[in-house]
Amino acid sequence: MTSSAYGSTHSAAIWIKHPRACWTGNSQDASNGLVIQGNNIIELVAAGKSPDSVYDYSFDASDHVVLPGLINCHHHFYQTLTRALPGALNKELFPWLQALYPVWSNLNDEAIFASTQLALSELLLSGCTTAADHHYVFSSIMPHAIDAQVAAAKTIGNRVTLTRGSMSLGQSKGGLPPDSVVESDEKILSESERLINSYHDTSEDSFCKIALAPCSPFSVTPDLMRATAVLAQQKDVLLHTHLGETEDENNFCLKQFGMRPVDYLDDVGWLNNRVWLAHGIHFNEEEIARLGHAYVGVCHCPTSNMLLASGMCHTRDLQRAGAPVGLGVDGSASNDGSNMIQEVRQAMLLQKLRYGSANFTHIDALKLATSGSAKLLHRPELGELAVGKKADLALFSLNQPRFSGHGDPLAALILCGAHKADYVMVAGEWKVKNGEMVDVDINDVMARHGVAAKRLQTMI
Repeated sequence: MTSSAYGSTHSAAIWIKHPRACWTGNSQDASNGLVIQGNNIIELVAAGKSPDSVYDYSFDASDHVVLPGLINCHHHFYQTLTRALPGALNKELFPWLQALYPVWSNLNDEAIFASTQLALSELLLSGCTTAADHHYVFSSIMPHAIDAQVAAAKTIGNRVTLTRGSMSLGQSKGGLPPDSVVESDEKILSESERLINSYHDTSEDSFCKIALAPCSPFSVTPDLMRATAVLAQQKDVLLHTHLGETEDENNFCLKQFGMRPVDYLDDVGWLNNRVWLAHGIHFNEEEIARLGHAYVGVCHCPTSNMLLASGMCHTRDLQRAGAPVGLGVDGSASNDGSNMIQEVRQAMLLQKLRYGSANFTHIDALKLATSGSAKLLHRPELGELAVGKKADLALFSLNQPRFSGHGDPLAALILCGAHKADYVMVAGEWKVKNGEMVDVDINDVMARHGVAAKRLQTMI
């Protein structure tokens, strides 16, 4: 056995040793670290123990808090191009969208590639190893957005679930988006099937999965929702949409369809465990019970919900009813950031406000961002540290002024506001070392992203 800062070959076994704290996300003890070989965790090392496994390298984690890689289950990568846009500031959801649709209609494939790289880099640097993106804006100048995302994701190294979103209900037919960014049902379904056949990897080690994601009740037709549900069942992929985000949406559904959003979901064949929803705020008790009975997942997006004043997700009530609940940063134009460890803190604070300080802890928030999100994305191999799970880890240093004087290191990580991971590993390979990207020139990514953003903003 030799000792090194990090292993140099993927097949080598590495002991992440003597962490300041190691939170496994379960009841197992890894106080003295864990051993990784290839893509997998092969041993947890309990307090006072040394590894039973033979290892080739060791990494001294005595300055670090070790977590399972964080999992972001709702995002809009392209929105990194329109952060803090003056015309969209200080608005609630519907007027905010109406201010941004004309800008997003000018997106092209180059902009999608750059924004995907930037968003995934930002997420990775915050300890996020898996991310789901909801891209739903398509036009004649942006025909291959998801293909561009697949290519961009390969350059960064996170695992991704890329959803083929869609909008088919334009303003001329009573929807919210302008007609210039809606597509026909036939085009949407054809492209959905092509992307699944081209990129959806069903293996446990998958770095890319495809899901189907009509945008929302106010931007797609019920016929498209029904046809998408059938295609998802045929292809065995997941379904995703926005639902229950605002009272305006509830009122729209009552006016347009004569029913509330959960009734609408049931009517179009989406009330099942293949589905996870973004936001899920404005449900009554009966609707929460129905969602839980059907095992429909909900992604809590606290920062976005605060910025747009949409409301607070009933996370505890949904969990008690049986609905899995995960965490997402949402779009970088309704969050203005893509930082997953900061989103954990936001979730903790907002849910304390809803349920009381003693009834929602930093551990509860971490579970949303790990095992909760893994359950939403049907990735049981992710979201916790255990033998046989994938070697996706985030290591955070507490050697910063913000943590000085702390007692519990895990609690300090969340309460004192961690914002950047020191080391990040995906599938047994370091992707971040000493707070810097390993395989990516972040300055180049930012430069190309800045050019794409400036182009969009000058076209307003």
